[in-house]
Amino acid sequence: MRIFVTGASGWIGSAVVPLLLAAGHQVVGLARSGASAAALTAAGAEVVRGTLDDLDVLRDAAAASDGVVHLAFKHDIAFSGDFRSAAEADRRAVDTFGDALAGSGRPFVLAGGLAGVAPGRVATERDVPTPHGSGLSIRGATAQAVLALSSRGVRSSVVRLSPTCHGEGDNGFMAALTAIARAKGVSGYVGDGTNRWPAVHRLDAARLFRLAVEKAPAGSVLHGAAEEGVPIRDIAEAIGRHLDIPVVSVPVEDASGHFTWLGDILSMDIPASSALTRELLGWEPVGPGLLTDLGQGHYFTTPAATAG
Repeated sequence: MRIFVTGASGWIGSAVVPLLLAAGHQVVGLARSGASAAALTAAGAEVVRGTLDDLDVLRDAAAASDGVVHLAFKHDIAFSGDFRSAAEADRRAVDTFGDALAGSGRPFVLAGGLAGVAPGRVATERDVPTPHGSGLSIRGATAQAVLALSSRGVRSSVVRLSPTCHGEGDNGFMAALTAIARAKGVSGYVGDGTNRWPAVHRLDAARLFRLAVEKAPAGSVLHGAAEEGVPIRDIAEAIGRHLDIPVVSVPVEDASGHFTWLGDILSMDIPASSALTRELLGWEPVGPGLLTDLGQGHYFTTPAATAG
C-alpha cells in the first residue's frame, strides 16, 4: 500500500515508517521542516511538505494514498498549556481525512490516548469516554468521529496509546518527570502514589500501528498498552534511585506548582487492558517494561530539556 503518515518523523512515526517500508509498503510522510524532510528521505520515504493546518495538503495527500496513519499532534502547544487549541486543530485535520477517504474502503488509523477513557478502573477497548468539555474530551470526541467513519466506507481504527510510550530518546512524560526531579532535587509523586499509568515501549507501539493499517477491521478500538498500570510511586522511586535524590509525596493541592504542566494529570489513575487488541490482531509486546527501561539508565545520561 501507499500509506500517508503524519508525524512521520516524530517519536512514534520514526519507528512506524521503517516498519511499514520493511513490510513492503510505500510511505509518504508529512514534514513541516527541512530537518524532518531530510530524515524521511534518508529513511526511504517520500515527503509532502506542510503542517496540520494545511488542510488542502492533507486532503490531496490522503486522496492519493491507499491509507492514512495520523500520528501528528501539536504537542508543543499542548504541553505549553493550550491543549484545547491542539485538540481542535487535530479535529480539523481528522475531518479533512475523513472527507478524502469516504467511500473508498481504505484504512485510516488515528493515534488517540488512554488518559481519561475510564479513570479509576481498568479501561477496555469497549469503553467510550464520557464528554466533559476539556481538551481531553475534545480528543475523545475526535476518536469517536474517526470510528464513525466506518459507516461512510472507511476502514477506520483508533489506537489509544499509553501516556507512557517509553524508550531510548523519549522526550515525553518520563523525560519531563526526570527533568523536574533534577530541578527540584527530589523525585515526587502525588498523594500516596498508588495511581497507575499504562505503559508501552515505542517499538511495540509502532508494530501495533503497522498491524492496524494492514488489517484492523472498520470501527476498531485498539489499546497500545503493554503494561496495564505502573504505579506512579514506583516510577518516582526508580527516578530517585538513579539520580540519588529523595523520593517524596507531593500533596494534591501542590501538584501544579511542583510538576508544572504535568500536575493536573500525574494524579490520574488510568490503568488499561489490551486483551481485546491482542486477540484481534495478534499483537504481543516484546519490549522491556517501563521500570526495566528506566533501569537501563538512558533517561539519566543527560538532563532533559522539558521540565516546564
